[in-house]
Amino acid sequence: MIFKSSTKTVPDAPQVPCHVAIIMDGNGRWATRRMLPRVAGHVKGVDAVRDIVEACVDRGIAYLTLFAFSSENWRRPEEEVSLLMRLFVTALEREVAKMHANDICLKVVGDLSRFDVKLRDMIANAERRTANNKRLTLSICANYGGRWDIMQATRKMLEAHPGVTDFTEEQLAEHLAMAYAPEPDLFIRTGGEQRISNFLLWQLAYSELYFTETFWPDFSPAALDEAIVSYQSRERRFGRTGDQLAQKK
Repeated sequence: MIFKSSTKTVPDAPQVPCHVAIIMDGNGRWATRRMLPRVAGHVKGVDAVRDIVEACVDRGIAYLTLFAFSSENWRRPEEEVSLLMRLFVTALEREVAKMHANDICLKVVGDLSRFDVKLRDMIANAERRTANNKRLTLSICANYGGRWDIMQATRKMLEAHPGVTDFTEEQLAEHLAMAYAPEPDLFIRTGGEQRISNFLLWQLAYSELYFTETFWPDFSPAALDEAIVSYQSRERRFGRTGDQLAQKK
């Protein structure tokens, strides 16, 4: 399926977002404020993922994309990175069967070459097992960066069109790591920071941005609903004027 580009055409602006993208920030600070090791925050964050996935299914959201581990997160302490990798393995072991039973398609997006063979094999098996599921597409961005995505798409585009020097936006977009999904309608970042941190740089061009002080482990379905209500209050003009929108109604 080819999805509309927000810079080339006017895409749909659904009342309930079709695609929600989230930076799950604040796990470590959640734990620190409770005098717990940072690992406790990451473990608790997995529970929040489960709750939000279920909430998205219940609300008819078709795509949920979660920024789990950025290409810059390798700069964190080695012990924490190792723990996050183990947590990823554990989550796959525990959750894939449940996702499959609930008709959820899992995709893991990013440069997976830095992960060990066991984790890469688990990811490939999980994606194969859930590939035909339709209720929700859950994308986990791991060792992902927006600039990496644009660069790898550019390389693939050049390989696909040798000798060509004049390209269209559509020719590049089809090689982006998430070409299978529409652009996010709603971007959420938890934890109080107000930046997109190299996440989906191409795809967020016209997404509605929502920032909350809530740390990710405390981000509940009710908090998701607050973000959706904020989204519904926005006037999505995609470059047009408010008068033009009013005339269409």
